[in-house]
Amino acid sequence: MQLLRVDAEGAVLGDERAVMDLIGDAFAERAEWVVVPVERLGPEFFRLRSGVAGAVVQKFANYRLGLAVVGDISRYVAASEALRDFVRESNRGRQLWFVPDEAALEERLGEFIR
Repeated sequence: MQLLRVDAEGAVLGDERAVMDLIGDAFAERAEWVVVPVERLGPEFFRLRSGVAGAVVQKFANYRLGLAVVGDISRYVAASEALRDFVRESNRGRQLWFVPDEAALEERLGEFIR
């Protein structure tokens, strides 16, 4: 399975143009999944009312790309029951995953391709 891994350092992926550029990069690399460190997502992504997460996830779904968010999101989840539910439901599917580290991502990917 081809992955596009985004560097932890760089601009926050907070607007539609940045997301579309990332999707374009994924297509250029023939990636099926894009792996984004939590550091590249701003706090607005984790405030579901802002609509940022929904817009990002919808773009990835429209282009049939998986999105894996890697890193510690516990502070965001602790502050929002809605986000906690969103993360739990996302992790049950095959479109969006929230994983704590690379090892957890590799394990999920292994389950996915079996």
